[in-house]
Amino acid sequence: MATSVRLDDSFVESTKMYADVAKRSVPKQIEHWASIGKILEENPDLTYEFVMQTLLAKQELDNSLGSRYVRRTKCT
Repeated sequence: MATSVRLDDSFVESTKMYADVAKRSVPKQIEHWASIGKILEENPDLTYEFVMQTLLAKQELDNSLGSRYVRRTKCT
């Protein structure tokens, strides 16, 4: 469900720069930031770098650019 929100003009202008670099639309850039913020609030012990690397790894798996880790030995 789409919802309209009012945002400060300077925030939107700033967001456009980041969106252009990342090849995203402004709304998708804001969604991206919101998802990272949500993850970090829910997991305060994680670093931004760890979250970004995890999201990148997930995207690689989703695009068949990697393989899942499979433990090959039994734990005793």
